[in-house]
Amino acid sequence: MSELIPEVGTIAAFPKPVLNQLLDNLRRMGYVTLGPRIVDSAVALEAITGLDDLPRGFTSEEDGGHYRLVYTGHTRYFDITPAAQSWKQFFFPPRSTMFTYRRDNGKWQIEPNPEQAPSYALLGVRPCDLNAILIQDRVFLRPEWSDPIYRSRRQNAFIIAVDCLHPGGTCFCDSMGTGPQAATGFDLSLTELDDLFLLKVGSEAGRMVLGGLALQPASAFLIQSANKGLEDARRRMGRSLPQPENLPEFLLKNLDHPHWDKVAARCLSCTNCTQVCPTCFCWDVVDQPDLELQSSQRVRTWDSCFNPDYSYVAGGNTRPNTRSRYRQWLTHKLASWKHQFDVLGCVGCGRCITWCPAGIDLTREVAALRLESAS
Repeated sequence: MSELIPEVGTIAAFPKPVLNQLLDNLRRMGYVTLGPRIVDSAVALEAITGLDDLPRGFTSEEDGGHYRLVYTGHTRYFDITPAAQSWKQFFFPPRSTMFTYRRDNGKWQIEPNPEQAPSYALLGVRPCDLNAILIQDRVFLRPEWSDPIYRSRRQNAFIIAVDCLHPGGTCFCDSMGTGPQAATGFDLSLTELDDLFLLKVGSEAGRMVLGGLALQPASAFLIQSANKGLEDARRRMGRSLPQPENLPEFLLKNLDHPHWDKVAARCLSCTNCTQVCPTCFCWDVVDQPDLELQSSQRVRTWDSCFNPDYSYVAGGNTRPNTRSRYRQWLTHKLASWKHQFDVLGCVGCGRCITWCPAGIDLTREVAALRLESAS
């Protein structure tokens, strides 16, 4: 029997242990393989080598201000929904050195950062997170300008998406059009059934890593099973945000609505929502000199629009209170982002709801604002 290597856009199937061989192929090609694993009773995105590292048998519970891993003993590897970490940390790191100043004979010289960009292979990228990566591409890889740190990491990446058949209580990707099925932007996409994976090839790079794998054509029965699982996932979505296409106009017309005060009374301005969001990109730049003042590193670090110092300019603070900061975050995410990047800045992953200590739910706040503005 001849070796089956599917064409781009076609679907194949393989037994789950074959995934180990796929990861081996990627490492032989120079990739660092990353995926979800259990670390200290939490899900972390870290280096993995095979199936034994994945969270087999686990599922997760999410609600406003609540996340808990639950072990059920099932045989699936990707039933958990995304935890606090997102994949953006590998392309837009929380901390990165831009360059170094060094004193040489009384003069300062600028040395570029010598760090080589790693080649990451990401396994288990949910459709919501995949869309978040594509949104950050619009932010950092614009036609008129591109961020060199992001570009060097992003162009080397290999993405293996996994369709979401078990959405969580705070997920609303279906209403945002970003899930539960991966549509584009991946090299390979998997759909996990009980005994095997369906595999869709999304790029030529994806085809290149399939050599030597025991693949078989995907039957109509398997494809129907996957489609049924996706339809069930859409019906079991924990949240929804109806009519997102109307949000930019609606929110920008209600900037002075008193409902913002109700949200501000609960918001702690803790920055959790922005730190776990897979699309937020606020940053700060700081210089860190050594003790002898002979060199200094310029470092970019994550920041947040909820940080009071972030909006401080000469003459005062443009967003001096929690009300103005929460309104800025939500209206940027769901309104002015569309004007800037021609896409909304929310993918419906639900992290901002899950990891908010006050349990603030943007889907409910938007619904309440719609109701109050109509009365």
